[in-house]
Order: sequence, then structure tokens, then C-alpha cells
Amino acid sequence: MGRAWKFGDNISTDLIAAGRYYHLRSNLPELAKHVLEDARPEFAGQVKPGDIVVGGRNFGKGSSREHAPVIIKLAGTRAVLAKSFARIFYRNCINIGLPAIVVDTDKIAEGDDLDIDLEKGIVHDRTRGIDLTFPPLPKVMARILEEGGLVEYIKHHGDLVVAGT
Repeated sequence: MGRAWKFGDNISTDLIAAGRYYHLRSNLPELAKHVLEDARPEFAGQVKPGDIVVGGRNFGKGSSREHAPVIIKLAGTRAVLAKSFARIFYRNCINIGLPAIVVDTDKIAEGDDLDIDLEKGIVHDRTRGIDLTFPPLPKVMARILEEGGLVEYIKHHGDLVVAGT
């Protein structure tokens, strides 16, 4: 379970990891103290482990900064839900072991208590008593998430990824 932090459309990697903190790229725990600061100044100081970022359309647009999803994860966030993601941001999330789920987020409100079942493709909103469905992830992506990210997946399985595995 986690509390929903609602964001709008077009949350860019610049809003996730502001350029003025460029000097902190080699100190990701420190950079995570500023995650989403320009979108919601209170977020980094109030997010709790297991909370969930809920966006609208085109979440993670902009540059391909891999540290943007990393600091979302380091802040304790369990997953990112959005109507759509920028392609590179989406893959970076999966690669670092942060679930990025494409689902209709209109029915989720700020502060709702959410559960996510990746295998069944269900976001259960306990606050509203509703289930939102999403297509289950491809098997290989689910396995990458289970392993904690692409690096751990490769350590355990090698770099050969077979379709449908």
C-alpha cells in the first residue's frame, strides 16, 4: 500500500531533477532530497517509503537523465503510474527496477491509498473502492523488475534476453 502523490501532464525530467542540482549527480541520495522539487516543493520532504507517484500524460518527458527515475526510487517511491510516459523515461524506470505503469489515472485522487498487483495488472484504490486495470508487463520486463533492475537481471541471467522469457 502507498499514498498517491498526484501530478499533472508533462512532468519533465527537469521537474524531477532540476538542472541547478547538476553538481549532485554523483551523490544520488543527496539529489533525491530535491526530487520533484520544482513540481511540488513539499514532495521530497514528505514522501514516505511505499508511496506512489501518479502522473498524467507524457510523464518523464525531456532529456534522458537516468538519474530522474533513480532519485524517485531513492526517495522511497514504490511505483510511478501515468496515462503515458516518455519512452526513454519508461525504459529507464524498468532498467533501475522502478515499476512504471500505464493506467488511466483520472480516477485516482491525491492521498488515495493504493495497492498494485503487477501480475494481475490491477491498481486497487482502497480509498475509493475501485480497481483500475492495466495490461500486464511483458514477461521479460516483469523479470527485470523482480530482479531489482537490469544490472541485477544481467548478473543473474547474463545479457541474452530471449523474447517471451
